[in-house]
Amino acid sequence: MQYNFTAIKANLASTETWLQKELSTIRTNRANPSILDSVRVDAYGSDMAINQVASIANEDARTIRIAPWDQGLIKAIEKSIIVANLGLSVAVDDKGIRVSFPDLTGERRQEIVKMAKEKLEQAKIQVRKHRDEVNADIDNKEKEGGMGEDEKFRFKADAQKLVDESNKRLAEMLVKKEKEILG
Repeated sequence: MQYNFTAIKANLASTETWLQKELSTIRTNRANPSILDSVRVDAYGSDMAINQVASIANEDARTIRIAPWDQGLIKAIEKSIIVANLGLSVAVDDKGIRVSFPDLTGERRQEIVKMAKEKLEQAKIQVRKHRDEVNADIDNKEKEGGMGEDEKFRFKADAQKLVDESNKRLAEMLVKKEKEILG
């Protein structure tokens, strides 16, 4: 008998994708427009992402330029960025909004690394949850008589290998992000 691991593989891949996205929103010393992905603007009576109401581009290594398509939204965008408390300075000029990334202090870098580690821990919790679901499914199939005890242990070992590989990739993402933050 074979066990179908496609569900856990898909779940692990989605967890890895989630962590990658979360880490990309964590601020480093370089201006990265993805940091604004979580910022929502009250525009036209609904909450919208900034990239839905303006164009976002890097002006230089430490500055992002936001050019709203409707100049009436400048104040709303400025307020949303300030309220998001991302540690960025916001300045309004005639072309739109300039978002500057100040230099990071050593203490702030350590706080950011700590945030990244918390995101990794959330991802690991999800991975363990996916593993536990598969193990429960394998146990149920054994109880129903669909597989023998040897198969059960082999399938659980196979699932654990997938989990270990996923955890390794997650840890590598964190190491890369840590170098980016501290570098």
